Amino acid sequence: MALVDEVDWEILAELQADARLSYNELARRVRMSAPAVTERVRQLTRRGVITGYHAHVDPGAVGRGVTALVRLQCYGARCLLRDHTALARPDLLQVHRVTGDACCVVLVAVESMQRFETVIDELAVHGRPASTMVLSSPVVWRAVSPPRSPGPER
Repeated sequence: MALVDEVDWEILAELQADARLSYNELARRVRMSAPAVTERVRQLTRRGVITGYHAHVDPGAVGRGVTALVRLQCYGARCLLRDHTALARPDLLQVHRVTGDACCVVLVAVESMQRFETVIDELAVHGRPASTMVLSSPVVWRAVSPPRSPGPER
């Protein structure tokens, strides 16, 4: 069985566009009954396809106008990925374990450059940080869509 079928993709597209939809409205949009849609959503959640519902918040609009990507070269016992208290910091919006010369890449959002300097100093206890300031974000978030089918070769 495929991980998700066409009906699941329709449901996922609608929920990614507006997670506040009622089951009745979602059912109407995907042309199914509300109980059938409810069961589909429960199954997608149980299987880990849907991992949560949230609002997208612009960090700059809430006073965190300084954002940066920080690559950390950290290995061993002091690795950031092993420090659950550090991973729970509210100024770390995303943490990704990566391949290459860094252990992880962290998206940081803070109020000021002064605060950013403090965050970098605090992250440095885990390894060597290297940062890249975010100037703008043309794509902040994109809905996950079905993979494209390979077309005929030309």
